[in-house]
Amino acid sequence: MPSDKPAVSIGIDFGTSNTVVALAGPDHTVRTLRFRHDGQDHDVYASALCFWQDRPGSSVPANIEGGPWALEQMRESLTALRFIQSFKTFAASRTFQHTTIFRQRYRFEDLLATFLRTLARHAGPDLDLGAARVQIGRPVRFAGSNPDDGLAMQRYGEAFGRLGATSPRYIYEPVGAAFSFARSLDRDATVLVADFGGGTSDFSIMRFTREAGLLRAEPLGHAGIGIAGDTFDARIVDHVVSPRLGKGGRYRSFGKVLPIPVHYYGTLARWNELALMKGSADMRELHELARAALEPGPLEDFIALVENDLGFALYRAVSAAKVGLSREEAIEFRFADGALELASTIRRADFEQWIAEDLSRLDRTVDQVMAEAGLGPEAIERVFLTGGTSFVPAVQQLFARRFGESKLTAADQFESIAQGLALIGHAENPDQWAMAA
Repeated sequence: MPSDKPAVSIGIDFGTSNTVVALAGPDHTVRTLRFRHDGQDHDVYASALCFWQDRPGSSVPANIEGGPWALEQMRESLTALRFIQSFKTFAASRTFQHTTIFRQRYRFEDLLATFLRTLARHAGPDLDLGAARVQIGRPVRFAGSNPDDGLAMQRYGEAFGRLGATSPRYIYEPVGAAFSFARSLDRDATVLVADFGGGTSDFSIMRFTREAGLLRAEPLGHAGIGIAGDTFDARIVDHVVSPRLGKGGRYRSFGKVLPIPVHYYGTLARWNELALMKGSADMRELHELARAALEPGPLEDFIALVENDLGFALYRAVSAAKVGLSREEAIEFRFADGALELASTIRRADFEQWIAEDLSRLDRTVDQVMAEAGLGPEAIERVFLTGGTSFVPAVQQLFARRFGESKLTAADQFESIAQGLALIGHAENPDQWAMAA
């Protein structure tokens, strides 16, 4: 009898910083889609969009690119453009209604569908969402101060539906990572998976067993929090970058000397909001503040950073500093572009102080997943830490203290979630892993 399973199962890990797509066959072989750009194969597709006009101010629709092509256009364009990054962070936000780009309004679902179209175009015929089982990763808890999961799922459904995915499965991202990790298990095990993304950190406890050669999995608990790599980056921005760009400065107004409002620097530290700052009311206010500032230079540098679309380059420099602090006790941070130059020595001990409260909140979220599973630390046999932030020494120490260092496995595996999601599509009962859309 012919199988009711499509020949291909697709797993999509739409991440805050990067998106990964994997394909699995019914024989459980799995591969990650590669994107050929500038002579290189990329296994991640940057979660970014670039809009530009060849004739600024014209009524002609903007040109649009995504992924590495968006980064290339942003770096090399000599005309007006808008660069959007980390927009996944808006998925569950009711306060984000739309942004206007070259006179056209884009809701979150419009941005996501536009991004997916660029991804599908560069992926080619391998990415046919209408002819395959489609599993889409979602965080256990979306980013934001008051995230609305139902709204996020509605927005996801509309965007992916425009690409032909009419009945996709939405699966917790750490569950996908767990399925990928389970292939390396040589015995039954209870596994805690900690997935550190850009916007959220998600935790799942899974019990894996093998019966008659088949891998079986039982979910025991899930928890998540909107603290992750971008949060740690924000601490570096707040303590190292913001003071150089005017935070703590003063301006004169009606004969009084007042402190420069700090909310602009909250935007600077959140990459998703910084990407939307260009052309906003905040920018008009910053120009006025710079004219009234006692020291206008730092604010003028802040304005230049936004207007010259240097946010992504700054993001990479800050992220590289975080990575460096995972290897060294101190690093020299430097960011330079044109007349703008930032330099500072950052010590790991200081960085760990800056993220101390974030670590405490992560620790309490692990408490939640352990309580939901009804397990003590001795029942956890393996701990799989995935994502770049899993290599931060203070993060590893948090889990080593709780579970013992010998149980830890850490991997900066961009592909693990997408590959696990694709494999779930050919699991014995894939629907048991799907969350309500």
